[in-house]
Amino acid sequence: MAKDKKLVEAITSMEVDFAQWYTDVVKKAELIDYSSVKGCMVIKPAGYAIWENIQKELDRRFKETGVENVYMPMFIPESLLQKEKDHVEGFAPEVAWVTHGGLNPLQERMCIRPTSETLFCDFYANDIQSYRDLPKCYNQWCSVVRWEKETRPFLRSREFLWQEGHTAHATAEEAEERTLQMLRLYADFCEEVLAMPVIRGRKTEKEKFAGAEATYTIEALMHDGKALQSGTSHNFGDGFAKAFGIQYTDKDNKLQYVHQTSWGMTTRLIGAIIMVHGDDSGLVLPPEIAPVQVMVIPIQQHKDGILNKACEVKELLAQAGIRVKMDDSEKSPGWKFSEQEMRGIPIRVELGPKDMEAGKCVLVRRDTREKTECPLEEAAAAAVELLKTIQKDMFERAKKHQESHVTEVKSYDEFKDAVEHKPGFIRAMWCGDVECENKIKEDTTATSRCMPLEAQKAVSDVCVCCGKPAHKLVYWGKAY
Repeated sequence: MAKDKKLVEAITSMEVDFAQWYTDVVKKAELIDYSSVKGCMVIKPAGYAIWENIQKELDRRFKETGVENVYMPMFIPESLLQKEKDHVEGFAPEVAWVTHGGLNPLQERMCIRPTSETLFCDFYANDIQSYRDLPKCYNQWCSVVRWEKETRPFLRSREFLWQEGHTAHATAEEAEERTLQMLRLYADFCEEVLAMPVIRGRKTEKEKFAGAEATYTIEALMHDGKALQSGTSHNFGDGFAKAFGIQYTDKDNKLQYVHQTSWGMTTRLIGAIIMVHGDDSGLVLPPEIAPVQVMVIPIQQHKDGILNKACEVKELLAQAGIRVKMDDSEKSPGWKFSEQEMRGIPIRVELGPKDMEAGKCVLVRRDTREKTECPLEEAAAAAVELLKTIQKDMFERAKKHQESHVTEVKSYDEFKDAVEHKPGFIRAMWCGDVECENKIKEDTTATSRCMPLEAQKAVSDVCVCCGKPAHKLVYWGKAY
């Protein structure tokens, strides 16, 4: 049995070293491998399957709102990038440049897209002529490159996968509604599919996207009390339209500038799933997103009838719409259990000679390890209901964790003490002055995460930093 535990013993306890625990999990669960390309990762089948499920469900939700998929080039000419001053300044430190084509220097260097606003704007300038052409609601699934100095699998890498939506509208009101609509879509997705509660809010001027009028965000809280920006939606107003000359003729035959939005989610969501739900045995995947929802594990499979009966159970589960696999390898049962737990598969079905004789099997939850005996003919129905229960329970546990890690503070001394001793979100008032925001970051390394969209009671009537009158409630915290 000692050999069976080696798989889990290779994981550092999250209470001892959370960063090392995270690295151990992504490696041991075979989600990624490191690449010879510095700062980039290989996403292995187990990791990519999670992304495929994220992509599939998000894509379905996008299309229900009228969004269509397109694809833009991965190269952006420097002159195009320079058209929007704030935008290029915001991304300049992270841009990777292409200077040669084969052996010949390029007449104009091109960057590998860090994001595609400029490409969409260049396209829209030619594609939009009349109010009849609006709205344009496009999205692309692609990779982008940002030359990060420090990288961590899924959370921050030089190349990562994402979706980026880019829409154009006739009015400011339509653009704002689309911006908030996509934020709500992201929040619902995180809570309903990833079982991950989020705070919905607006970024401060300092933290908003380069070139945007307003940036909205969903912020999730990881197990270690750090925040993770999990999705953003930006209202660009008509700033990009004026820089790129994107105009349309309205119903009165007058030229108007369009109003634009942009919104995105990335593979860092996989990192969020790991850090919100994982434990010292590895991944704990929400059933909605798990590539394999049930693993059937035959016990003493060399004995007559065991494998055949396990195959029957597997087939019944598959017919019920469950994503199911069977581990009929020659490994010991203990090793198989450890591997199933490491990979975060929500349920395992144990079936041995005594179980078969009694006409039953055992269902074991990954999240709580609770065991339930079930007649073989009822295994599929029981698994379907158990998956629903696991999904609901995982969200409720994560919600309680988030709520128990929110600290309200009124003074700067309380703020600094909370940052030091109470991991999690800090609710505090802010005067709106960027100098206070900068001072807080410099003194504590905590940053403003968002100003919540939901109406919430003010903590006090003065800024937590300078003591001046304040009306802005802000969630602060250390972040990834």
